[in-house]
Amino acid sequence: MAQSAPAPAEDDGPARRVRRAGRSGARREDETEELGRRAVELSRFYAGKVETVPKVPVRSLRDFALWYTPGVAEVSRTIRADPDASFGLTGRWNTIAIVTDGSRVLGLGDIGPEAALPVMEGKALLFKWLGGVDAVPLPIRTRSPDEFIATVERIGPAFGGVNLEDIASPKCFGILEELQRRLPIPVWHDDQLGTAAATIAGLLNALTLTHRNVRETRVVLLGAGAANIATARLLLALGQDPRRLTLVDQRGVLHADRPDLDELELHNPWKFRLALQTNGGGRSGDLSAALDGADVLLAASTPDPNTVRAEHVRRMAPDPVVFALANPVPEIWPDAARAAGAAVVATGRSDFPNQVNNSLIFPAVFRGILDARARAIPDEVVLAAARELARHAADRGLSATHLLPTMEEAEVFPHVAAAAADAAVAKGLARQKLTHDEYLERARLRMGRSARLVRALRRSRLTPTMPRAGTVRHGGSE
Repeated sequence: MAQSAPAPAEDDGPARRVRRAGRSGARREDETEELGRRAVELSRFYAGKVETVPKVPVRSLRDFALWYTPGVAEVSRTIRADPDASFGLTGRWNTIAIVTDGSRVLGLGDIGPEAALPVMEGKALLFKWLGGVDAVPLPIRTRSPDEFIATVERIGPAFGGVNLEDIASPKCFGILEELQRRLPIPVWHDDQLGTAAATIAGLLNALTLTHRNVRETRVVLLGAGAANIATARLLLALGQDPRRLTLVDQRGVLHADRPDLDELELHNPWKFRLALQTNGGGRSGDLSAALDGADVLLAASTPDPNTVRAEHVRRMAPDPVVFALANPVPEIWPDAARAAGAAVVATGRSDFPNQVNNSLIFPAVFRGILDARARAIPDEVVLAAARELARHAADRGLSATHLLPTMEEAEVFPHVAAAAADAAVAKGLARQKLTHDEYLERARLRMGRSARLVRALRRSRLTPTMPRAGTVRHGGSE
């Protein structure tokens, strides 16, 4: 890549230490460090984020004749005669596995399964709090994609779905595709599908605000890892002209005549196919060349505010759309992008307007597909959820600073769940076929129950009060 732009990293590499970007950037880094110290302190106090709680009444030991032996034997015989009965007679219908090998965790890189566990616990908490979904964190120790696939396949009968998490690219693509082929339950990789769906939802509204349509828009994807490979696929499914789509990775524009094409065909066939399909959108060279006249930049790349510079944005078409989604630091600070002419700017952070985050998608999608007892999550379901999320941004007014609902707009997400369930029914994937209104009502009840449960536990003091900073010396809530 030419020296006119820093080489962007793929979105699955370890984050290099970002340069401090003035006083505001330094302040945000300090705040992040303080949050990290506080998170360690509270993790020590609570000794974990989630626990298993009985959901049936136990009035005396005699009740175990129903919940366990001898009564449970008849439940087992019923399921043996019809394995799908396990969705109605056990908690399988509402339970998913969160599975990782710890090979690409946040911006930390390959940190291993033990270090990945607190992140998976946090994900389980989000699933429960936002979606009413019971999720089991399962970091597994393997370097082999084949072993990973075999392990998940063996535990499949215990779960209604599988959420793959924090797996390095490109092996994450093959793992997802093979597990989707083998398992009769939905398998989802959130770093691919969740991030891509949230990006598509935000992009649809950004195009509306800037009076564009997806078929005629020239889009540049900076970074060619898990998120943007999936985003490219969804864009093409929406009708994006491949001749107007450009992907840029560490070596520059991805096109059909790149010297490393044979290597890509062997080691990363997903990038290889996109190189042939898009041929760089008619471009070659570096990021500057890719952005010349582009309408949209979707960056999921290096967490460094100098990855995309003001002069890059100024090369784009009038009123461009800029999504700088790297965490914890975007590829360009939003104020710099707007000063350079961007009409709509989004990041992956909650402290700026327009957070594009997979937490807007995955709890609702799983709520919907679990309520439908779906067998898979094809791209049609993902796009249905993205469209519904985008549509409901207008409930509180669509604007350049309100591109998507925030997590505080809880009334939106049952609608996203129902849209996902409807799409599963339309594709013939639902074991439980209900009307839209029935799915919507179930989602409202189940997604609201978790918040009520957390509040009830806090009021009863079964959840200990959060201690003040600096007061924790050892675990205090076991």
